[in-house]
This record gives sequence, structure tokens and C-alpha cells, in this order.
Amino acid sequence: MLGGTKPEVFIEEDAPRDGIQNEPCLFSVEDRTDLVNGLSACGFKRIQVGAFVSPQWVPQMADTERVCESIERYPEVTYSALVLNKRGLDRAVGADLGHVSIFVSASETHSRKNTNCTVEEASRAARKLIEQAKSSGLTVQAGVMNAFGCHFDGEIPPRRVLELIKVYAESGANEVNLADTAGFAHPRQIEEMIDRVRDVCELPLALHLHDTYGLGLANVFAAWRLGVGRFDACCGGLGGCPFIPGAAGNVATEDVVHLFEVMGIYTGVSLRRLAGVVGNLERKMGRRLPGRYARTCGVD
Repeated sequence: MLGGTKPEVFIEEDAPRDGIQNEPCLFSVEDRTDLVNGLSACGFKRIQVGAFVSPQWVPQMADTERVCESIERYPEVTYSALVLNKRGLDRAVGADLGHVSIFVSASETHSRKNTNCTVEEASRAARKLIEQAKSSGLTVQAGVMNAFGCHFDGEIPPRRVLELIKVYAESGANEVNLADTAGFAHPRQIEEMIDRVRDVCELPLALHLHDTYGLGLANVFAAWRLGVGRFDACCGGLGGCPFIPGAAGNVATEDVVHLFEVMGIYTGVSLRRLAGVVGNLERKMGRRLPGRYARTCGVD
């Protein structure tokens, strides 16, 4: 096996949050509940069910509490949500979630657009938020948005990414995540950043990859060859940041699962069931989604 990596990959499904947050059509609580339930039946170990953010800024994430109340909770699945502040964390605790994601942008412009904070201000807030989440009994994934470049600011200094990673490790995060929010990363950049992060942090590392230039799967493979075994993805290739004009979707989950399956790497995810979920989404949204596997596997 290439690189001596582990024969199992952990995939977090983010379609109920990142996947629909940039969609012009709003998903009802029932729609979101059906989506999460369908994904739970696919075999994912973790699903991000939504975000506890202001519906004024991200109306697609309104009523996330009601979604958490409505979903069927599979005992083998961890249900997670994105939180950006103390109020969001309190809502996550109240919704009986055991895991949260906390992200800070490495881009000054994006940070101000996304959270109305500078990177330094957001970093200090994240430190406190991680500590509060841990004291509430939650596990935490702490991530860096725009870790590989920014639509607004262009190149991001790697030292800024590493400084955020150090804050996360010192604050007690359970794992760290590098997010290619703009989809600018290429495989060599992925490899170089992974090496840099491992020099300063021993926590499990995950990647959150967007597919702006069609390099998403290449970046997944490059990271896997270096031993990274955790990836975020969105079924159908849905996704995109509401605060980045023209933001492309995430790497399609079914394509990631297929990549590993044909290489003999276990993910625990049923491709057949996942393709069915993608088909249901396409019918609801009235369009073809960017993912490739579902359109070629014969599932309508």
C-alpha cells in the first residue's frame, strides 16, 4: 500500500451544513431531516447536521435545533455542528450534540466578512470557545479556513496557518482541520502544508477540500499518501461559502468513497445508498450535481 498508510479512511459528510448553506432554495426542516436520515443509513461515522449561526446571515441554517430534534440518531454515528461563538456553542449543547467544529479563517478579509473579526480576534475567541466546549463534555474539531489561499487576499502565509494550529492544540482540540475554502490548493501545496503542520502538532489531521479547479480528488490522494485518513466531503459535490462569490462545492463524497473503494481502502460507506441520496437531491433541486459517480452508476 502506498506510503504505508492505514487501510481505513474516516469521512465526515457535510452536505446538511456546508452542502446546502449556499443554495438559493431553502431546505425545510423536514427536507434537512430526511437528508440527515438518508446519510445516516449510508454508514458515515460523522455527519455535520447544520450550523448554529444567525439566520439573518445564513438563512439556510435556521431551525438547526429542530433538525437535531427530528433526526433519527444512529448509535454508531456522531452528529456534529459548526459553531462560531458562545451563543452557538450553547445552542449545540442544548441540542444534545457530542461534537462541534470551530473554524477560524486565515484570511483577514474573509474573516471580517465571515465573522466580523480580525484573524487575531477570531483566534482569541476560538481558544476560549474550544476550552468551553471541552468543559461542556464535547469533542472538538478545530479548523483553519482558507489555509491554502483566499479569493480575496490571495496567498496566505503558512506561518499564520501554523499559529492557528498551535492555538488549537494548546486549547485542547481533539483534531485539527485544514480547509481549502476557495479551492485553490494543488497536490504539492497539500503535501508541503501537511509536513509543516506535523512539525508543530501531533493531533489527528483532517482536510476539508473544495473542487474549484477540479483538483479535489488529486488533493485527497496526495494527502492520503502522506497518511492523512480523515476527510470532509459533501454528497453530489454540493457546497460553497456564502461569503465567497462563485465559491465552488466540496469534493463529492461519492467520488471520494469510490476512489478509496477501488484502491481497496475501507470507508464503511455504502456507495449504492449514497448514490440514492444524491439522486433524491438532484430531483429536489432540479439539476445535475457536480459529482461524477452517481451519474454513471445507474441509479436514477
